[in-house]
Amino acid sequence: MKKYNLCVVGATGAVGQEILKVLAERNFPVKGLKLLATERSAGTRIKFKDEEYTVEVTTNEAFDGVDIALFAGGSASKEFAREAARRGAVVIDNSSAFRLEPDVPLVVPEVNPEDVRSHRGIIANPNCSTIIMVVALKPLHDAARIKRVVVSTYQAVSGAGKEAINELTEQVGQVLRGEPVQPRVFPYQIAFNLIPHIDVFEEMDYTKEEWKMVRETRKIMHEPDMRITATTVRVPVYRSHSESINIETERKITAQEAREILSKAPGVVVVDDVRKKKYPMPLFASDTDDVYVGRIREDNSLECGLNLWVVADQLRKGAATNAVQIAEILVRENLL
Repeated sequence: MKKYNLCVVGATGAVGQEILKVLAERNFPVKGLKLLATERSAGTRIKFKDEEYTVEVTTNEAFDGVDIALFAGGSASKEFAREAARRGAVVIDNSSAFRLEPDVPLVVPEVNPEDVRSHRGIIANPNCSTIIMVVALKPLHDAARIKRVVVSTYQAVSGAGKEAINELTEQVGQVLRGEPVQPRVFPYQIAFNLIPHIDVFEEMDYTKEEWKMVRETRKIMHEPDMRITATTVRVPVYRSHSESINIETERKITAQEAREILSKAPGVVVVDDVRKKKYPMPLFASDTDDVYVGRIREDNSLECGLNLWVVADQLRKGAATNAVQIAEILVRENLL
């Protein structure tokens, strides 16, 4: 099997670390590997499979000879992604920098893998909450055409990075010891609290995170007029995002039909037996690659409505695994 030269930009961060883990687990055909980050992280030693690598500073020249550049997100994407592509690498980018650019495919392999073929050097990885949602929605849309989506998310702190994880741990201890809590990462205390505010507020008082789910879903599913509204909430969970999704379809789908459709869908696991108290939860979804769907029931207020409860690990399927799956398409279809 042919092997490829890869680099991971942001290799020391939470998503970068997951990318390396997923590459190893899926036995991606790696010939050479560069680990890139900021000057602050340069010199860090990271083990990949049986070999140790030294993290280097991200520079334009670092992309020479690279076949696939996996950007883990952050400001490096705007600074280096286009130059990496110019130097011959195919960039798979986890940031929001290019997602809505018309010439950049926005890809979830279970939903629109064919879009990878139109890349011009950069492929965007969608927002984690968007990925989780569209994997569950696409098979239902194919079956009955979705007219409207109402989604509320319950997003784990790890979606905001390592410092957010540390902040939750520290605050739990502070609260239990009766000490004052001083938020740094989040605008308010996150321990034992919910914050209905992720990213900055934009038009109509929706946050940027909420608009991402609207606009990215439309692009991925090639439905520019699909009606979507979102509320995104940060919750005191370490890992895995949950979503309460209500959909309205053109034709009625029963709950049982929805279960049957989803049980055959790629990347979806149906966990839905309320009599045995079986439903998806972050506790069981963490460190896995599937999107779990349960609490499937018909909307009692709408003729063609359906409710779903959806959970997935946002660091894996919502970021790292999705990126590696895109890389696998590039290799499989000889698109490098």
